[in-house]
Amino acid sequence: MTYRITFTSKAKREFNQAALWWAEHRSRDQAARWLDGFEAAIASLAENPDKHPLAREDESFPFSLRQLLFGLGSKLTHRAIFRVRDDDVVIYGIRHVAQCDLQPDDI
Repeated sequence: MTYRITFTSKAKREFNQAALWWAEHRSRDQAARWLDGFEAAIASLAENPDKHPLAREDESFPFSLRQLLFGLGSKLTHRAIFRVRDDDVVIYGIRHVAQCDLQPDDI
């Protein structure tokens, strides 16, 4: 089964803000590599999203939340927090791994 991937508007903003942060605080080249790599990792959720672990926020929600961990090189820096619903993967948040957890009122 192939899943359709959608972002909430807030998650899309968080994704774009993280890419801008990389461009401003690292380099534009590194930001482009981060963006391309993270987009590819998120696109891979279309094939087997259930293989990813439950997010640390999972117990705070009435449905299962999973996370995709991503980073450049060997250091994981960001999480895509998502839910599998029917034939959709819904991305609810993009968070730096040190950032606070997603809360129910965030979605």
